[in-house]
Amino acid sequence: MSPTRKAILLAMAVTFSLSGCVVEQTHPRRPPPPVEVIPAIPAPGAQWVPGHYRWAGNAWLWEPGHWRRY
Repeated sequence: MSPTRKAILLAMAVTFSLSGCVVEQTHPRRPPPPVEVIPAIPAPGAQWVPGHYRWAGNAWLWEPGHWRRY
């Protein structure tokens, strides 16, 4: 078998073996925009701690905000 034929067969084998590979994106670069309704202040002096998104394996999950007294 000629070296050119071997090279072509090797290139074809690599192409076919890699065509079945699937590279899945780990997560989108940015989470969706936050949408949060702030409830009424429960007591004087309380401060609102805004909610945020966190990455949970395969999706962004919203962690809601809450009131905190300092």
